[in-house]
Amino acid sequence: MALSEFDLIHRFFQSESLQCGQGVILGIGDDCALLNLRPGEQLAVSMDTMVSGVHFPVDAAAEDIGYRLLAANLSDLAAMGAEPVWFTLALTIPSVNESWLEGFSRGLAQLAGEFHLSLVGGDTTRGPLTLTVQVHGRIPVGQALRRDGAYAGDYIYVSGSLGDSAAGLALALNPPSLLSATDSYLLERFYRPTPRVEMGRLLRPYASAVIDISDGLLGDLQHILQRSHMGAELELQHVPLSEQLLATMPRQDALLKALTGGEDFELCFTVNPADEANMLRELQRLQVPLTRIGTIAHRTGLRMALDGEEFSLPAHLGFQHF
Repeated sequence: MALSEFDLIHRFFQSESLQCGQGVILGIGDDCALLNLRPGEQLAVSMDTMVSGVHFPVDAAAEDIGYRLLAANLSDLAAMGAEPVWFTLALTIPSVNESWLEGFSRGLAQLAGEFHLSLVGGDTTRGPLTLTVQVHGRIPVGQALRRDGAYAGDYIYVSGSLGDSAAGLALALNPPSLLSATDSYLLERFYRPTPRVEMGRLLRPYASAVIDISDGLLGDLQHILQRSHMGAELELQHVPLSEQLLATMPRQDALLKALTGGEDFELCFTVNPADEANMLRELQRLQVPLTRIGTIAHRTGLRMALDGEEFSLPAHLGFQHF
């Protein structure tokens, strides 16, 4: 007998591993969830949709899809300095494939358990595979990190390494017959990014502006510059590139992936030089590389140099997400 919508929800999405958050008065099973914030907190909300064949390959493993879907949303909360607490899921599937659903819910549960997130509602329907998650985070009033606070003289930092996810996507679309350790690393960076949630929380006292890198470093930095009405000067030789990425392509190609590839879900942020030392001291316990790549400038526009020479993107590359 085919599973009904309610049977599907109960079997795959009401497990203890997806019901581990705080502040849930009433979760899945009623018309609405009832949720409590603590006194002095605000709610941060973000939502993303992923479509099969657009945001992930049609033959991607269901477990990886579930993990990546939630990780991408959690990265938005990280960029605001919010603590994740709840999420909802809208699931559109062409048919009820129990094996696929088991893998998908397992990927969700793995990351939800790590951050003590509760799945508190959503919807299921039939159609082309389309997945939407809305995440909810809490943050002390007045402490949210935003895009509009960068000021001239602030240093520009990025976390981790950039370009790995774009290289991983290329491998996922055209997999080699035999995966090397380098290939596996890059695929992991695409399918299983690490949302920098704790980093965002620790940046609250120090960062003047923050964004997560989903559309590529240059595209996302432009959002900070536009919202802050500032410009920037970048020293591209400092953009962090992993050994694995550099092992697969020339440095110039790796740099272009880092600048425009997107979906690394690292953080790009600005910090006043007077706060830099304290910020680095506070974040060193995370053991995540932080790299200063440039400076915010009064003059609008983005100026780039590579090894002391002016640098321009090839004409066919831009900042658009689509």
